[in-house]
Amino acid sequence: MKHLRYILEFLLLLPTLAMFRILSFRPAVWLARRLADIWYVLNIRRRRISIANIMACGITTDRTEASRIARESFRHVGTLLIESLKSRTLFARPDVAERMKLCVAPELEKLLKDPGQGIILATGHFGSFEIAAQLLSRGKPVAGVSRGMNNPYVNKIMLRERPKDGFYLMPKHDSSDTSRFLRVLKEGHVLALMVDQYAIDRGMMVEFFGRPASTHSGIAMLHLISGAPLCFGYCIRIGEMRYELHAEGPFTYKPTGNKEEDVRRVLKELNGRLEAAIRLAPEQYLWAHRRWR
Repeated sequence: MKHLRYILEFLLLLPTLAMFRILSFRPAVWLARRLADIWYVLNIRRRRISIANIMACGITTDRTEASRIARESFRHVGTLLIESLKSRTLFARPDVAERMKLCVAPELEKLLKDPGQGIILATGHFGSFEIAAQLLSRGKPVAGVSRGMNNPYVNKIMLRERPKDGFYLMPKHDSSDTSRFLRVLKEGHVLALMVDQYAIDRGMMVEFFGRPASTHSGIAMLHLISGAPLCFGYCIRIGEMRYELHAEGPFTYKPTGNKEEDVRRVLKELNGRLEAAIRLAPEQYLWAHRRWR
């Protein structure tokens, strides 16, 4: 039954992608947002999770406003799909420099110009992370990590649609991730890692929006093991085809010598920075994810 569902999803995706390829950026985004509206209505479970998360995090106490933010979050995901499919077109525009505002810390700019310096970039499912990776990869190769979609047919075609420039994705394999990550850093690349995925029982409980959340400790451990600079960044959409990249300088702190405490301090700092960023544009966060369980 599951195999049949995967095939049906794949067959539905093909004409949708074909339509998106034909359309220019603006109408493609419009269509993606309308499809997201339909998904918002039909997917009752994810809609409820989104609204509950928004209110529990104190973004708003008004349910009507929480519903609006949740709907915009669904639309944001639709826009992300188009940004991924059409990033080459977007970056080929003659006015691309005017559409991309870069706010990069001087310390990080210096690191990005060093071809042998590996960098760990922490981010989250917030804003236009695809655009952020494409922007950074103009100066240094950027590696991301993808768990992949449950549907193998859809996953294969979506990977094929991705640009093949300086940004590349590595499949997630828990057993060998650390060695692969260290190799990426040794090669002088940027390793971009999401810090807001639910870590089940393998993570460390760290507050996020004032609520304990199981947080993957790998990024902090990798930083402590490798000594590679750890930075935080995000990219928000500030208008139609207009973006603002914020990339902060490396963390500076003195290790306590207590491994667990050092990891907790790093994760707490990362969660705090991501939370502050999300509050700037809550509509651009993936609220449908069950971050707290």
